[in-house]
This record gives sequence, structure tokens and C-alpha cells, in this order.
Amino acid sequence: MSTVSNLSGQSASPPEVRRVSLTQPFTWVSKGWDDLLHHKGASLAYGALVSALGALILIIGRHPYLHAAAISGFLLVGPVMATGLCELSRLRTRGEVANFDTSLQTLAVHRTALLRYAGTLLLFSVVWFVLSSLMLYLAFGSVAPSYFETMWGDVLVNLTAAQIGSYLVLGGILACIVFALSVVSVPMIIDRNADAGTAMRTSLRVTLEADLPVMIVWGALCVILVGIGFVTFLIGMVVVFPLLGHATWYAYLDLVPPPKTPPQSTLLDE
Repeated sequence: MSTVSNLSGQSASPPEVRRVSLTQPFTWVSKGWDDLLHHKGASLAYGALVSALGALILIIGRHPYLHAAAISGFLLVGPVMATGLCELSRLRTRGEVANFDTSLQTLAVHRTALLRYAGTLLLFSVVWFVLSSLMLYLAFGSVAPSYFETMWGDVLVNLTAAQIGSYLVLGGILACIVFALSVVSVPMIIDRNADAGTAMRTSLRVTLEADLPVMIVWGALCVILVGIGFVTFLIGMVVVFPLLGHATWYAYLDLVPPPKTPPQSTLLDE
């Protein structure tokens, strides 16, 4: 006999969120490191895949269109990769055996919610792409400099400090939005069978209503670790990405307490 919980994928009331100490993000990273060591092979496999995608960004050159396309692809693929890592941590928390193959099964189970979630992130990436193109049009008289100029020259010399700053600000705003929508979304989807909208709204509530200072610390920690991954020419990303993926699961456990009453369940005879 097996139990299928919350078949509708939605709860009667919004999930509760709770506050944690300002230093709790470091605990999440510590627990994530323990999970990485426990699932070393599977975790590093996910890290290697993401590092390969990051390498694409560095290889394709300096053209803004290519960078925007690569970043858009990362926003679509990244959450999917993190899903497998959260599933490894979830199964370990429950005392179940897990490996790379079993972590992939959750992608099929929660395919619809995960695709809608990734699609929302991709939508914000498209908005950034459009705004960036507008900025480049104002700078060059076209939506982007020529490929020859970016491949064999330095496009930055043709941009003012204000234009470069505007480009970075647009990217920073995108990153903040993605972060706010992603704090607990993936773990919530796979743990509670939540729909994408509920998961993202809960992430926003965690960020804005419950623990903004903690989220600032957590976001800064993520930026520092990802920065280490890039300055090591993505070699460090093989470890950083799975570390953050596992840590995200423990952030979810702390920030979104279990429901006081269990969701409606349906028993299915095997």
C-alpha cells in the first residue's frame, strides 16, 4: 500500500513561513556540504553539467546576443539541475537510498510544475534581453555591435561607464527577481507537490515578509560562492553548484515549516 498526498497540488491555505537566525544560511551550507560528500558521485555529476553550460558562456565570445541566449538557457536548465540535488537531499532526510538515476525520477513526476517555474524565469530573462537590446540601440544605433567588433575587438571600449552600469543594473535586477522567486520553489514543488504559482508566491513571502535580512545574507553567500566558481574558470562550479543545490533543501526545511494538518491523502492499493 502506498500513499499519494495532496493530489490537487494545492493546499487550502498559504503555507506558513518562519523566521530564522541571521547566521542560519551558513548552517544550510554546512548541511549541504555533508550531503555533497554523502552523494559525491551524483552531486559532482550535476556540478559538471552546469560547469559545461557555464563554459559555453565563456567560449562563445563577447557578443551581447550570445551572452543573453546562454544566460536564458542557464535560467531554464539551472532550476532543473537543482531539482535533482534537492531530491537527493530530500531522500536522504527521509532515510531513503538515492543515486543519480533516482534523483532524475522527480523530474517526470513534477514535470508540469517545474516547466512552468522554469518558464517564468525564462520570461524575466526575455524582458532583460529586450531592455538590454534597447540600451545597446541607444549606444550603437543598432540593437547590438557587429560580431566582428565583439569577437576581435573589445566592445566595452565603445560603451560609457553609465551604459555599462545600466547593463549591470539590469542584470542585477533580473538576478534579484530570480532569487526571490527561487528561494524555496523547487524543494516545495518536489516535497509538497505544489504548483509553480504557489511555490513562487511562498518564495516571495519568505523573501519579503519573513526574513529579508536573512535572505540578503543567503543571497550574498550565493553570489560569493558562484563568484568563486567563475574565477576558478568554472572548475570550482563543479562543487559550488551541488553545494548550493543541497543547501537550498535545508533552507526550505527551516523557512517553510510542515503543515499543521496533513494534506488530504488518497490510499492506493498496490
